[in-house]
Amino acid sequence: MSLKTLSLEYLLRRSSIQSGKVPALFMFHGYGSNEEDLFSFASELPEELMVFSLKAPYDLEPFGHAWYAINFDAEQGKWSDDEQAKESRDKIVTFIDEAIDAYDLDKDNITLLGFSQGTVLSYAAALSYPEKVKNVIALSGYINENILIDNYAGKNHKNLSFYVSHGQVDQVIPLEWAQKSPEFLKKLNIPTQYQEFPIGHGVSQQNFFSFKKWLEEHL
Repeated sequence: MSLKTLSLEYLLRRSSIQSGKVPALFMFHGYGSNEEDLFSFASELPEELMVFSLKAPYDLEPFGHAWYAINFDAEQGKWSDDEQAKESRDKIVTFIDEAIDAYDLDKDNITLLGFSQGTVLSYAAALSYPEKVKNVIALSGYINENILIDNYAGKNHKNLSFYVSHGQVDQVIPLEWAQKSPEFLKKLNIPTQYQEFPIGHGVSQQNFFSFKKWLEEHL
């Protein structure tokens, strides 16, 4: 069965559920990667899930893709294009709505799984539009408050749950940035499982089995 054309390119692993509303998981890769990266997890995830792995909209040279530009400046150091990030946040939300309609998904059982820059966007989409998301698996990322919608704190986040993890020797995104997430989420009354692993900027086998177990318990 061919893929339906939606507003972003994606890979799909279909659900084992033949009829009725289908729970879904949406994957968002990191800067410079592509939709095939996280999709390697798909075959190991609960079979009832419809798994979408999205390709970020901005092309990088000579290859790879990004959700927003990261610029390296001698004076400012490394900085992110927050306006592009906001655009990608809204593209993600639009894609989820499209996928719900196109594949008859359960709109009340949507999970986001991000890595690095994909996690930054997963936070932004879920915290800005909590009515659209149930679970978030936030791997090796952080919360960028600048790309949340203005009135996010006034929204109802009671149906959200987060799994957050980070490498203790991450050379790309500082551990301290991730360590701020649990307290931020607690202020919004969002239940959060936070874990650190003795790795760099990546996902260890132990990390994978940990978030998989969490996901199975939260579907």
